[in-house]
Parts: sequence; structure tokens; C-alpha cells
Amino acid sequence: MRLILRILGTWLIGLALVLLVVDGTKSLAANAVVFTSLADLWMQVHPPSLDAVAGFFESRFFAALLDAALKAVLDYPAFAVFGLPGIALALAGRAPRRERFLRQDQI
Repeated sequence: MRLILRILGTWLIGLALVLLVVDGTKSLAANAVVFTSLADLWMQVHPPSLDAVAGFFESRFFAALLDAALKAVLDYPAFAVFGLPGIALALAGRAPRRERFLRQDQI
């Protein structure tokens, strides 16, 4: 299980770094800080799926709450949306640390 978490975390971190480089390139070209939001990225990749997710959330019981949460997540920069879960998954998949303490006579 830890291997799957580490692999998934590594892929998400890699995707976040690629998106960060793309945003950095756009920022250099525009002479201003430019972040691509998740909504903009999703519209470039596959717009019908964004509409399908919004329609799915509208049909749920807490539609207003889900819509507000979706809009909030879609406004975040895309590299952060993929990078933070990637870091969390990579940390969750790491091997447990075993602290070893030595007595002075064992040194």
C-alpha cells in the first residue's frame, strides 16, 4: 500500500512541477505573476467533464455547499491543487522512522 501511495504522490508532485514551470514561463512572458487556475486548466483539457461535475453536484442534497466548495477549489492555482495532495500522499507512503538511541558505552 505504501508503494502505491508513494507512486501516486510522486506523479502528482511531478504534474505540479510541470504546471509550475508552465506558470513560470507565462509569468516571464507577461512580466507579471501569472497563475493558471484549476478551472482554466480543466477548460483547456476537457470542458464537457467540468460541466458534468457541476451538474452532478447540483443534483446532490447539499448542492449550495458543494457548489461553493467546487468554485473555491477551481479558483486555486492548478499546481497547488495537485502538489499539496501529492506531498501528503508521498509523506503517508514513506517508511516509518526508527529512532535508535545509543548509550555512551556503545559508541
